[in-house]
Amino acid sequence: MDNEAVMWRQLFQLDASLELSLQRQLREQLVAAILDGRVSEQKPLPSSRVLARHLSVSRNTVVIAYQQLIDENFLIARERQGYFVNRDILAGRVQGGAPSPAQDADRCTVEWHSRAVIQPSRLRNIVKPDNWRAFDYPFVYGQPDPSLIPVNDWRECSRQASSVSAIHDWARDRVDHDLAELVEQIRLRVLPRRGVFADEDEVLITLGAQNALMLVSTLLHGARSVVAMENPGYTDARNMFRMTAGEVRPIDVDDAGLVVSDALNGCDSIYVTPSHQSPTTATMPLDRREALLNKARDIDAVVIEDDYESETNYLSDPVPALKSLDSDGRVIYVGSLSKVVAPGLRVGYLVAPAPVVRELRALRRFGYRHPPTNNQQKLALFLSLGHYDALVTRLHKIYRERWSVLGDALNTHLPEASRAPSFGGTAFWVTGPDTLDAQALYSAALEQSVLIEPGAVHYHDPDNAPRNTFRLGFSSIDASRIAEGVARVSKLVRAMS
Repeated sequence: MDNEAVMWRQLFQLDASLELSLQRQLREQLVAAILDGRVSEQKPLPSSRVLARHLSVSRNTVVIAYQQLIDENFLIARERQGYFVNRDILAGRVQGGAPSPAQDADRCTVEWHSRAVIQPSRLRNIVKPDNWRAFDYPFVYGQPDPSLIPVNDWRECSRQASSVSAIHDWARDRVDHDLAELVEQIRLRVLPRRGVFADEDEVLITLGAQNALMLVSTLLHGARSVVAMENPGYTDARNMFRMTAGEVRPIDVDDAGLVVSDALNGCDSIYVTPSHQSPTTATMPLDRREALLNKARDIDAVVIEDDYESETNYLSDPVPALKSLDSDGRVIYVGSLSKVVAPGLRVGYLVAPAPVVRELRALRRFGYRHPPTNNQQKLALFLSLGHYDALVTRLHKIYRERWSVLGDALNTHLPEASRAPSFGGTAFWVTGPDTLDAQALYSAALEQSVLIEPGAVHYHDPDNAPRNTFRLGFSSIDASRIAEGVARVSKLVRAMS
């Protein structure tokens, strides 16, 4: 192999085993080489025939890549001379030099740590390995099974959202408005599932349920605010409230969810996950829901209802949402679409009285104006074409099977472990023997290619929380692997108890 071939092979390293086509790999690597200055402006690139020979690919692969870069003004084709880098594509770029003090940590003299008004990184969060898919038994919560993602349906919606007229519609800046088609689909196809009915001005699209909670907390809470929160409860919500409110008050939960008592007196807001309590999965019955609304009315508190996983009820019909029982407009309802379709989509919504939504919309504008309209368009199509309802039905069937298999496996391999009654959701909350250290169990399970979630982080005070609780999610693990995974956990629990 001559030196020129070696040089081009080092510059463009193509891999036929990757999902990306060789043509796309070549195109992306050509762009990177041009923008990084690794391709001379004065010398021509090899002809398509020569470069194809150097890289051991078809000539057509190189021709297509070259032509696309000509169309995008990265390359210029000069007759009888070849392909050259277009100098215009590099115009206006600052030439690289020595790192500035801001880029060099050793030279930076600003004490950024002390200047931070808040330090979110110090708050305890749920930590999941980035490589969770590499585990044989990933009992990880909140992650999807790739085989269940509706790829073809989503592609169909993406194609329709890529028509010229659709692009012209979603490409414009809507300032603080949401896509009317998506709001309509949520009002007509999603909310009625929960017995919730809302006008257009009572719905706000958000970047997932977490973003909705952050907007609500920022709007309603201040230094004097007291927020009631389930204990154990949703860790991210607790951390948000700790950053915005003066006090986050832990409220016990039992087999029926948040306990309604005088402990709620003096609270300005009550955060609750009634459909499937996070993390215990307990479902709040109708009489408890009515008692909570009556208590909120008596103490004049706002109820923030996080209605996640309401679609996954396996033993009975879903209990109506708190919002559907709300007669005086004190419930703010938070939901998510990405939880069903794909977590990475990050699209959620909230329902609240129109004056509240108006203020939340104005607040959202300062952060990001509105969620990406192209994704809103695709989701509106996904809903209108019936794909969402079909997916919910499919997931319900699959998750019900996994829920049943996991319940049987726990009864077989860990009969001594107690767990809160589970009517649905995508996880089991397990309480092991009193002597069990779930954090140590987590570490030992990793060695067995089993991924579980220790429970202490879900408590108001993790340092003084029960050490023997852990969560087993089943949304990302196939039913055929559940029993063996639980068997491995069981052996570790017995060895450590």
